[in-house]
Amino acid sequence: MKKLISPHFVIVFLICSIFLAGKEPLRIPGTADRLKIDGVLDEKAWEQALVMELKYEVQPGENIEPPVRTEVLFMYSKSHFYVGFRAYDPDPSRIRVFYRERDNVGGDDWVGISLDTFNDQRHSYGFICNPFGVQSDEIASPEGGGESWDTIWDSAGRLTKEGYVVEMSIPFSSLRFQRKSGDQVWGVDAVRSYPRNVRHLISLFPWDRSNNCYMCQAEKVVGFAGASPGIDIELDPTLMGILTQQRKNRTEGDFINTTDKVEPGLTARWGITPSLTLSAAINPDFSNVEADVTQLDINRRFAIYYPEKRPFFLEGGSIFNTLLSAVYTRSLADPDWGIKITGKEGANAIGFFSVRDHMSNFLLPGSQDSRSATVDMGVVGSVLRYRRDVGKSSTVGILATDREGEGYFNRLAGVDGDLKVTPKDRIRFQFLGAQTHYPDRIVTDYKQPQDSFWGSALDLYYIHDTRTFDWFIGYIDISANFRADLGFMPQAGYRNMQLGGAHTWNRKAGYWFTVFNIGTTYQVEKDHDNNPLYNGIAFNLNYKGPVQSTLNITGNLGKRTFQGFEFDENYISFNGSIIPSRSINFFVNGLIGDGIDFDNMQGGNQIQLQCFMDYKLGRHVQFRLDHKFERFNVKGGRLYTANASFFRVLFQLNRRAFIRTILKYVDYKYNTGLYSFPIDPRSKHLFCQFLFAYEFNPQTVLYLGYADDYYGYHSIPLTQTNRTFFLKIGYALVL
Repeated sequence: MKKLISPHFVIVFLICSIFLAGKEPLRIPGTADRLKIDGVLDEKAWEQALVMELKYEVQPGENIEPPVRTEVLFMYSKSHFYVGFRAYDPDPSRIRVFYRERDNVGGDDWVGISLDTFNDQRHSYGFICNPFGVQSDEIASPEGGGESWDTIWDSAGRLTKEGYVVEMSIPFSSLRFQRKSGDQVWGVDAVRSYPRNVRHLISLFPWDRSNNCYMCQAEKVVGFAGASPGIDIELDPTLMGILTQQRKNRTEGDFINTTDKVEPGLTARWGITPSLTLSAAINPDFSNVEADVTQLDINRRFAIYYPEKRPFFLEGGSIFNTLLSAVYTRSLADPDWGIKITGKEGANAIGFFSVRDHMSNFLLPGSQDSRSATVDMGVVGSVLRYRRDVGKSSTVGILATDREGEGYFNRLAGVDGDLKVTPKDRIRFQFLGAQTHYPDRIVTDYKQPQDSFWGSALDLYYIHDTRTFDWFIGYIDISANFRADLGFMPQAGYRNMQLGGAHTWNRKAGYWFTVFNIGTTYQVEKDHDNNPLYNGIAFNLNYKGPVQSTLNITGNLGKRTFQGFEFDENYISFNGSIIPSRSINFFVNGLIGDGIDFDNMQGGNQIQLQCFMDYKLGRHVQFRLDHKFERFNVKGGRLYTANASFFRVLFQLNRRAFIRTILKYVDYKYNTGLYSFPIDPRSKHLFCQFLFAYEFNPQTVLYLGYADDYYGYHSIPLTQTNRTFFLKIGYALVL
């Protein structure tokens, strides 16, 4: 009798097949040549490169044949990873490309790669170029999305009769990768953005929209034997000169010098291993020459968030991101020195930094509002982060922060996780505990606890996401005494639960929509005494369609309680955009409905409107206008009117040098008879900045600029109150 196959063998065989199945890695050839990066791809070494074609349109079409042909070429030497693109176009005259600032190529045609250098299916480095070789780079992390990041690499691009060509040279010293002497397997994707009537996104491989792990689907390449970052030492000396003059009595009197100094600084980076980096700085340059876009701060309960743009904190910064915003480096205002280490060994990622700041900013949260304070006191802020890969694409981690000063400390620690339980289901959680002891001035002036006190924070989030349907449930519990002084958590002493879901319809180009989504969210929020703070339901509609148009509408029906009084919070909010041509794009958002006058404890109705326009004149000149308008009416009439304008003119001389002028103007008008306290009927502020910049790479730079402020009130015309002249020179010495 023939012996039957054991069922145990079948089970083992199937399990092994599942785990061993996957994409066969494609070999990337090596070369001993040092290639010239000129956007031509004519060196003989390119003939040996691995050539792959981008065969799938993944947005808006779902893994269909793309409208244009694109080839990507891969090759490496001992010290560099080389990438070439041939982007074919049936009508090259319609290619959208301009000379732009670095990290600002999103509206153009572009090509890029994502590199999972650890093959851990969690992180990826992104390198993007438009057809002129203008660069953008980012790091995608398990927390989701792309994080700003600046590193040194070379690129070039040029338009051709067939489309355009882009060439990239990425030093291994600018990457972190596995510490192996032999072959390595990396995950890779190559992407092309092709914006016409709609923006087509084209990829190397088909994207499963019901899979929450992007890099799990990536192509695999093998090679890089002998790849080395070299000595991997980078020295970035800087020299900054600044002269600030200010009137003696703000809007009256002569100008006097308040700052007059020349400061040298040095930041050093050492790649201890291919996967671990140590950075240190003495009198570091943490200056920020990019002015924040103006935001209205009238009638706001909580502090306003501003994104980080300073290079020292962006380097390796993604590892410090967690579900709760417990690390917010802009809380460190003007550091004297800093030290940082970031990297990954095997399944273990680690990050640490310590910074000495000579002033202390405090964010004092409450359940219904927050307050800010600054104390002229030196503090040392330190953060330790550890994260461990678990399973195929999940992570768990710990976070600890500490800020210490004279008579003051804030210490925080906790655990977190990002668990992808199925390709469609994801659980994220974080629990933190914190102990705080405030300095005497904060205790006295802001009525904070005199002795040290404890607090805790919990955030739990579950999402089920597929190509057509998603639902989620979230729960947040922040105790009243929880403080994260190195983070941005402006609300404390509350519990919030949210539950929602949505359905999505997707269509390829040619339909009246490419994405149509409708959904609803219910949330309830209470303080820790079980008093209601908010209860409401929102209905959402999201649309994408021809002419790269988008429209998002939210209708909200709710009740909000503030200082024991209940107010309606019924409103409609919206935002939309359209790009009718390669030279111009429009954006608008707004809100119409109920509001609360928090200063005078009364309800009312409000209108908020923002209009944004970006216009390009030729390849080199760009105009940007952003205007915000807000109006609030109460029973007695118009309470206030607020206007804020942001205007920028940019003359991009080439892809490395530009001249820029920024004007920011804010005008508030108050009806004093409707306020319960004295208030000036009008306040105005004008900020002006002129800047010449040359950026050879993110660290080799020259900035020469001038800025000033003008203030005015009801009885005082707009008057110049200060002016600043500044010069910054930075140089990257890579060994």
